Amino acid sequence: MKIDIIGDIHGCFSELKELTIKLGYRWENGIPSHQENRVLGFVGDLSDRGAASLKVIELVWELVIQRNQAYYAPGNHCNKLYRFFLGNKVQISHGLETTVAEYESLYKNERESIRKKFIELYEKAPLYVVLDNHKLIIAHAGIKEDLIGKKHAKVKEFVLYGDITGEKHPDGSPVRRDWAKTYHGDACIVYGHTPVKEPRILNHTYNIDTGAVFGGKLTALRYPEMELFSVPSTMPYVEEKFKDFD
Repeated sequence: MKIDIIGDIHGCFSELKELTIKLGYRWENGIPSHQENRVLGFVGDLSDRGAASLKVIELVWELVIQRNQAYYAPGNHCNKLYRFFLGNKVQISHGLETTVAEYESLYKNERESIRKKFIELYEKAPLYVVLDNHKLIIAHAGIKEDLIGKKHAKVKEFVLYGDITGEKHPDGSPVRRDWAKTYHGDACIVYGHTPVKEPRILNHTYNIDTGAVFGGKLTALRYPEMELFSVPSTMPYVEEKFKDFD
C-alpha cells in the first residue's frame, strides 16, 4: 500500500496540483498519476472558501469513482454541500457561499453534471477509510479507538466534527476535546479538520490540515514512509484560524 494522503483542500486547486507534482505525480490529460503506482488519499473538505472548489471536486470524482486511483473520506463541509445539492435547507455560510457562487455561475447542464458527480462521490464514500489490513485509517476529524469498525450516528458525528462537547466558544465554534491525546490504538490515524501551523503528530495520529485556505500550507503524508510534504498557500494568512495545542 503506497498512498499519499492530502489534508483539507478547501478549493485550493493550484496548491493541490503543486503538491502532487512535488510528490512525483505527472499530470497528463488533467489527471495526476504516479509511475510507481502510488495513489492519493483525501481527508475531506474538498470545497468552500477557496477559488476552485468545483475543479477539486471533479478531479477527486475522476480519481475515486472513474479510475479507482484514490481514496476519499468526507468532511463536514462535504456533508453540508451534499445536503445543499439534495435541496435541503442549509445555511449558505462558513465558506459554502463561495462554492455556491461558483456553482450558480455555471450553465444549467454543467450544474447538473457537477451536482450528480458530487452526490455520487459522497454517497459511495465510507464514513472513514480503512486500509493496509487496518494499519491505516483516514478520517476527516479523526476517530477514537473504540469507534473503529463501527458506523452508527455517533461515529458519523465524530468523524465529521471531532469530539464535540455540545458547548460553544464565544465565536460560535464548537468546543472539542483533544481526542488524539488519549489515543493508544495500533492503527495510524490520518485526519484534518482543525487547522494547525505544522502537522501535529501525537500517539500514532497525524493532523495534516495545515490551513491551506487560511494562508498556511497544503500538506501530504506519504505512507508507509511517513514522510511529510508541504507547499505554501497562495491565500491571505488568517492567524486566528489556526489552533494552538498545549
